[in-house]
Amino acid sequence: MAHHLKDKEAYQRLNYLYQAAHCVLSQNPDNVELARFYCFTQKTIARRLVLRQDPSVKRTLCKKCCSLLIPGVTATTRQRRKNKKNRFTVVRCLSCGQAKTLLNNPDHCLWVDRPEAQLEQQKQSDPAPSAKNQPKHPKVDGSQSSKPHEAQSSSGT
Repeated sequence: MAHHLKDKEAYQRLNYLYQAAHCVLSQNPDNVELARFYCFTQKTIARRLVLRQDPSVKRTLCKKCCSLLIPGVTATTRQRRKNKKNRFTVVRCLSCGQAKTLLNNPDHCLWVDRPEAQLEQQKQSDPAPSAKNQPKHPKVDGSQSSKPHEAQSSSGT
C-alpha cells in the first residue's frame, strides 16, 4: 500500500537539494557556501509550502546559518553528560558557532515514529468518529425523558 504524499514533487525537490549539498561537500569540503545555498533554498521551499521535514534531516541543518552539519567538516561533535543518566550530543557549527544539543536516550521514541502519529492507522481503527457526536434516538415505546415531555405539555397550554 503506497502512502500518497500531498506535495510529492516538492518533497522530491527538497530531497534533491539535500543530496546536492552532501555531494558538494563530499567532493570539495572548502565549498561550504554552495552547500549552504542549497540548504537555505531547501529550508525556504519547505517554509513557503508548509512542509514538514524529517527529524533526521532537521538535525543535520544549522538553524542559524543553514549550513549542513557534517562532523569533522562543518561541525564538531562532543558527547556530554549532565547527570549519570542523561547523555547528550552537542553539535557545534563551525561557520557560526551555533550549538545543537541532542538527547542520547536509546529508549526515546520520536512522536513521528509512534503508531498514533500515523494518519492511516487512525482512520482504520476509528471508522465512524461522527457516531459519537450524534444524538441518541428516542425509544420506540414512547418513554422519553421527563424534560422534553414537560416542554411539550407547557407549550400546548
